[in-house]
Amino acid sequence: MEPTSRRRLLVAVSVATPLAIGVAVALRRRRRLGPVREGTLHGGLPYLAVGQGPPLVVFSGLTAEHANPTGLARWFDVQTLKPMARDFTVYAVNRKPGLAAGSAIEDLAGDYAQAIAQEFSGPVCVEGISTGGSVAQQFAIDHPQLVRRLVLTATACRLSPHGREVQRRFAELVRQGRPRRAYAALGPTLAATAAGGRAFAVLMWLFGGSQRVDDPSDMLVTVAAEDVFDASPRLHRITAPTLLVAGDRDRFYTPELFRETAERIPGGRLALYPGKGHAGVMTHRPAIREIVAFLTADRPGT
Repeated sequence: MEPTSRRRLLVAVSVATPLAIGVAVALRRRRRLGPVREGTLHGGLPYLAVGQGPPLVVFSGLTAEHANPTGLARWFDVQTLKPMARDFTVYAVNRKPGLAAGSAIEDLAGDYAQAIAQEFSGPVCVEGISTGGSVAQQFAIDHPQLVRRLVLTATACRLSPHGREVQRRFAELVRQGRPRRAYAALGPTLAATAAGGRAFAVLMWLFGGSQRVDDPSDMLVTVAAEDVFDASPRLHRITAPTLLVAGDRDRFYTPELFRETAERIPGGRLALYPGKGHAGVMTHRPAIREIVAFLTADRPGT
């Protein structure tokens, strides 16, 4: 073989080998996790599911409508589920569509309770994210027999005054039919820094264009319910082992609110990550590892 041809072959092999390995790893991971499934639980609660193993039910954050996400939002949701899908069948469950005006967080928690009691044979691990964390707290208070272990991510027993103000502004802009402005208004509160907030505002403005819905009433009912929600007097009724994961620069809440929430839950533990905001902690790898370790801590051999 000519020296030039040999060099070309070596270059081709050096490029192709890591690419082939990467593709093989991705394909093995995809086969191991299985395809993403979707459907509805008892009562009409929509879900996406991925993975294999015991169920982990994730109470989703605030969404434009109570339906499974599509497009970029769906891709992002699935990516956040995958790290836990190696140990669980992860169900990302939204709230029931067609909420009655004036519904409270207790009503939303009751919908989840009926669905989980109907669909699963025993208590399940639960993760509540942001607004879903408000519902998850009430769920664990009212229906302790359905919860094996509880994770509360980027949430607390109540919104901070600033968080409440931001969500009210968001709801008003949605009500006016201005979804881009509504989602852009959330940007600065999602980030940990002013610069990050400006970047988030631009991204959320772009994202908001895909979030226009014919009837946003379910979301508006949920925002109104969370506006008056305060679980602090009842947190002592949570009996499941509980981990609260948050960033100390989350502007929807405050470090003091996170500490109060964890301290009021019997045996509750707080993992507060420095420099992380509301959105950042959800994809922070150390936080994800801590969540998985906590949820699997009662398994034999762990």
